[in-house]
Amino acid sequence: MVKAVWNGVVIAESDATVVVEGNHYFPPADVRAEYLVPSSTRTTCPWKGVASYHSLQVEGATNPDAAWYYPDPKPAAAEIAGRIAFWKGVRVG
Repeated sequence: MVKAVWNGVVIAESDATVVVEGNHYFPPADVRAEYLVPSSTRTTCPWKGVASYHSLQVEGATNPDAAWYYPDPKPAAAEIAGRIAFWKGVRVG
């Protein structure tokens, strides 16, 4: 079971993550959506496509753009479509 923890709270927990470039991408159903706040940030990966972001809001603290996902990835990254990954101090393991 892989967990994503930030600010002492489990944000996501799954035994069905997909690992790409060392990042665990969680199925949306295994992420606690109440901690996600939509962000207008977008970035582009040459082989995965355009990533969208969420900030985390936990116990009164905010971690800007700490979660990302590819809503419509390029074909080479189709397996991570809609799945959510974490960084910026989120402990995943």
